[in-house]
Amino acid sequence: MLREALEHLVRGIVDFPEDVDITEKPNGRGKLLEIRVNPDDLGRVIGRSGRTAKALRSVMNALGGGTRVRVDVVETDQD
Repeated sequence: MLREALEHLVRGIVDFPEDVDITEKPNGRGKLLEIRVNPDDLGRVIGRSGRTAKALRSVMNALGGGTRVRVDVVETDQD
């Protein structure tokens, strides 16, 4: 459920929603969600001074219901 919610939010932000890929991995303390987007959309997902990424992390932690959720934006090389 968390992966789908994050994917929905990120697809609404970016210019290339078809390139959004969210990977969910179990973490020792909770869950890890990795966001991969088109390199042209990286700035949109991170936001000015990281505000958008911080907001996404806050929403995911609220939806986690007590489970610790870590959200990372992963830079991909697409040439």
